[in-house]
Amino acid sequence: MRPRQRLQRALRVAALLGAASGGAARAQGSDSYEQEPIRYSASAPRDAVARLEERLAAGTLRFAGDERAVVRGLLEALSVPIESQLLVFSKTSLQRDRISPWTPRALYFSDDVYVGWVPGGLVEVASIDPEIGPIFYRFDPRAAADGDSAGEPAGDASSSAPAPRFVRDRSCMSCHGGQFVRDIPGLFARSIHVEPSGEPLFRFGSVLVDESTPFENRFGGWYVTGTHGRALHRGNVFTKDVDGRPQLDLAAGANVVDLAGRFPAEDYLAPGSDLVAHLVQLHQLTVHDALTRAAFQCRRMLHYQQGIQRDLKEPVTSEPTWESVVAVFERSAQELTDALLSHGAAPLPEGGVSGDLAFQRAYVATAKRSPEGDSLRDLDLATRLYRNRLSPLIASESFAALPAPLLQRIWTRLAAALRPGANDPRYAYLGEEERARIVAILRATHRGLPERWLAGE
Repeated sequence: MRPRQRLQRALRVAALLGAASGGAARAQGSDSYEQEPIRYSASAPRDAVARLEERLAAGTLRFAGDERAVVRGLLEALSVPIESQLLVFSKTSLQRDRISPWTPRALYFSDDVYVGWVPGGLVEVASIDPEIGPIFYRFDPRAAADGDSAGEPAGDASSSAPAPRFVRDRSCMSCHGGQFVRDIPGLFARSIHVEPSGEPLFRFGSVLVDESTPFENRFGGWYVTGTHGRALHRGNVFTKDVDGRPQLDLAAGANVVDLAGRFPAEDYLAPGSDLVAHLVQLHQLTVHDALTRAAFQCRRMLHYQQGIQRDLKEPVTSEPTWESVVAVFERSAQELTDALLSHGAAPLPEGGVSGDLAFQRAYVATAKRSPEGDSLRDLDLATRLYRNRLSPLIASESFAALPAPLLQRIWTRLAAALRPGANDPRYAYLGEEERARIVAILRATHRGLPERWLAGE
């Protein structure tokens, strides 16, 4: 190529990259996920609720019984354990008028589904789609409250009430797609100051909570059952406004193991709001958002690159080649690897935590184990949440669906962090024995493990 041609091409590429960067900047608004290549609202979901809808439409599943039985049947159909119940009493959701300390909203979760319910009200579901992240639905359990069983296979579908439908609720995106989560449809939890009525005291601020949030700043507006030694948190108590300053009796909310008298427990599916379940949920929210953000950023930048390649009539590649695109892939791989390895997670209280064994048994029931009996779902609870600090969500469909060049970079980073003799100071908190257990678990259980991973160890 002649010098003049090289100069012209360089100027053209610079102009195109500038246009792409401008488009990327514009796409950083709350509706960036509605643009190409994500097209969040226009994309047909293939999440757990979409599959459940197919069963309802085919008549192979129906919900019946009273409202409580329908919710129980829904959780069973979605493989969400009742033992995961969490209770939030702050008026901070779609059903704020129904929520109070006497009528808290119950939350239940699995690895890829989060279900919220207020007795007498709607069911809200956030279900993780492997390509487009969390999809938000609402569902009225009272529409199915006409029989004496729930979630059972249908016989003559024509003899039962019409199958209740899940409505994709885009109003959720005002909070879950812009106000509290930047440029992705995301999941989050908040710790806030709350009056005895459940009304938030936003003038005293709030905390968006993830794994890095110190223990003492968590759980404002939530019930929490479990023990945690001398450490304090903001759960189970209300805030008083004393001369314009928040005042809480944190000691009164510490180490609560019984919520009797605080709300009618018989209206709910479980009696408590387990501390260990809270900790697992926060870990999952952290990783789910990291998965969605990394996937969206990399798909978006690869889309820009391919647009430039088409304009320049160059071969269109599925590998990042432009320097700015490569930089996004590298940064996304680092951030997601950090989330998977719980880098920056706040320590547990001194002496550890404990909760209801029913949740712990339900949580490890689906564990896949190495020949030595170890699993990524094994809990520690004495010094940290997990005994083996690689997120169980590495086995999720969302992880498997990441762009191939991003997956390659993540596996490379994981190899550097986990191989025998690894000395990456970023992950120095992972001891030699823990790294060996994690590697053995991955080799025994992970179907997507690259060939020759850790080669040269």
